[in-house]
Amino acid sequence: MRPRQDSTADELQLEALGHKGELQRNFSPLSMLGLAFAILNSWTALSASLSLALPSGGSTSVIWGLVTAGVCNLCLAASLAEFLSAYPTAGGQYHWVAVISWKRWVPLLSWITGWINVSGWIALVASGGLLGSQLIVGVIALYVPDYSPERWHQFLIYITYTVIAFLVNAFMNDLLPYVNKAAITWSITGFLVITITVLACASPNYASAHFVFADFINETGWPDGIAWLLGLLQGGLGLTGYDAVAHMIEEIPNASVEGPKIMIYCVAIGTFTGFIFLMSLLFASGGDAESIISSPAGPVLQILYNATQNRAGAVCLLIFPLACLLFATTSIMTTSSRMTYAFARDGGLPASKFFAKVHARLGLPLNALILTTVLTIIFGCIFLGSSSAFNAIISASVVALGVSYAVPIAINVLRGRKMLPPRAFKLPSAFAWFANLLGIAYVIVTTVLFVFPPELPVTGNNMNYCIVAFAIIIIISTVQWFVDGRKNFTGPRTDMGLEVLEAVKGQQNGMGVTDPKRDVEEPSSGA
Repeated sequence: MRPRQDSTADELQLEALGHKGELQRNFSPLSMLGLAFAILNSWTALSASLSLALPSGGSTSVIWGLVTAGVCNLCLAASLAEFLSAYPTAGGQYHWVAVISWKRWVPLLSWITGWINVSGWIALVASGGLLGSQLIVGVIALYVPDYSPERWHQFLIYITYTVIAFLVNAFMNDLLPYVNKAAITWSITGFLVITITVLACASPNYASAHFVFADFINETGWPDGIAWLLGLLQGGLGLTGYDAVAHMIEEIPNASVEGPKIMIYCVAIGTFTGFIFLMSLLFASGGDAESIISSPAGPVLQILYNATQNRAGAVCLLIFPLACLLFATTSIMTTSSRMTYAFARDGGLPASKFFAKVHARLGLPLNALILTTVLTIIFGCIFLGSSSAFNAIISASVVALGVSYAVPIAINVLRGRKMLPPRAFKLPSAFAWFANLLGIAYVIVTTVLFVFPPELPVTGNNMNYCIVAFAIIIIISTVQWFVDGRKNFTGPRTDMGLEVLEAVKGQQNGMGVTDPKRDVEEPSSGA
């Protein structure tokens, strides 16, 4: 594959989508896979969020909830991969919605999708610092039994994670591909080291297979079925964020071919490694779920201590997920800033021209990055007001991103799956329908459930304020729509000039990329 030809075809295709290529294409497929894997960071996120699933279904929710979320998210990722192959632009979902929607509804549907997607990514940045701060507080609790953690303690650690991620993004942009390669190397190393160590140290006193695969616990106050479904939030968190590939797509060569593969691979790898890791932790846990749930150190650190019977050893192992979460927060912030930049570039935000600027010397959308950082810090203030902030922030990220995934897929389904043009990646027709419908159903169910309070009875203190966060987003976006959007926002450009498309095809054919037009339906005209 010749880089110069790749770059020319990519820039022509981006020009056809209405944008000038301003970002450097300095991510190889491997470094982009590293970024996507670092953002999902599945085994780390799943282990750090055990407190979500263990009280809501026990190990059955942990193991089989992940399998359920894995299958459904693979369907969503495969469905979105078709869009990415057809329209490789950093706008991602809101751009795709604009391309395939009914003509009169294009601005409004694209606007709503863009706001939901931007909000979901900011919440996901917050979840990285949240998980890291929770683990560090757990380390203190393990060594100081009398320690009584205050919410502001965790908030300060959260701020530290966020600021470090900002500094890396702002002043080490040229090194980000290497940071992402280091992230995937560190993550795989940590996965292997912790898995082997806990199994070796716990031998032969493993928990029973029944405990690992069939133990059910319900401490939520909800009926058993709803409690188990609430536990899906853990699996949903561990496998969300794969649209990062779309929002970074303008920074990799041969985007329409490599992007879809990376999107699917990262979900598959995350599901596989997450399943192996969680199964290993549960076998090495000692089999006492109640003590793990109630431990001041937190579930994952308590399991590491149960396996090693050594505080120093447990903390040393915890360094791997702590660093992984810092990598993840950095990578998520990178993607969030690119998503914000892309939406501002199309006029979707207040002061869009300001946030769509690319810093000439740093070569990155610095204003969008600063906005992402400030909003992440504000989002973290939920810490200070609610004991269920953990659930609220994670729910907000999973629900918002899930909705943004489902909207373009649902519109395409409603229009008979005939709205995508010839593309390099295309699902077989029967499987495509199955994947689309299963993915949409999963998003509908989880969107409703994940705004539920995590336990009953509901009080002002344990309320899931995810719904409040969404209400604020809806109010702001609605006001902005009536003030500016309905007059000036027409959505991204969707008319791909024939001469530019022919140039793209010529470049791709020169690189040995098969013309996909032979086996793909033509898009129908918008109504």
